[in-house]
Amino acid sequence: MPLDTTDKRILAALQRAGRMSNSDLSETVNLSPSACHRRVQRLEKEKYIKDYVALLDARKMGVPTTVFVEITLQAQADEVLDAFEKAVSRIPDVLECHLMAGSADYLLKVVAENTEDFARIHRQYLARLPGVAQMQSSFALRTVFKTTALPVD
Repeated sequence: MPLDTTDKRILAALQRAGRMSNSDLSETVNLSPSACHRRVQRLEKEKYIKDYVALLDARKMGVPTTVFVEITLQAQADEVLDAFEKAVSRIPDVLECHLMAGSADYLLKVVAENTEDFARIHRQYLARLPGVAQMQSSFALRTVFKTTALPVD
C-alpha cells in the first residue's frame, strides 16, 4: 500500500523521536490515537518501520574516532565477496560495510577510541580479512552533519 501524507508525517515524527507515546504522536500528526495506532501497526507490518533503537553517544561510549576504510579485493568472484562479507560482519568496531561501485570494492565505517586503538583494530581484524588486495583509511576530523532519518517527502 503506498504511503500517504499522514503516513509520511508519522514516519518523520518517529524518526525524530522513536519513543514518542502514541498519544503524543497522534497529536503531532493530527490524528485520533486509535487511527494513529492502527497506522503505526500497519507501517511496522509492511516493514516501513524496521525496528526501534537507542542511538548512543560515541564520545560517551569511548569511541569518538570515526575512520572510513576503502577496501579493494583481489578478485570479484562470488566466493571472495561472500567470504569477505561474512568476515567483516563479525568485527565489532565496524558500524557499516557497503559494496561500492568505483575505485574501491567496499567502504567501511569504523569507530575507535583513538589512532592507537584503530591500529589495534587494523592489526587484529582488518589486516586479516580474506581476499584484500589494498586498503586505505581516512580519519574523520569532525562530523559536520549526521542523521539516521531518511527523507520521507
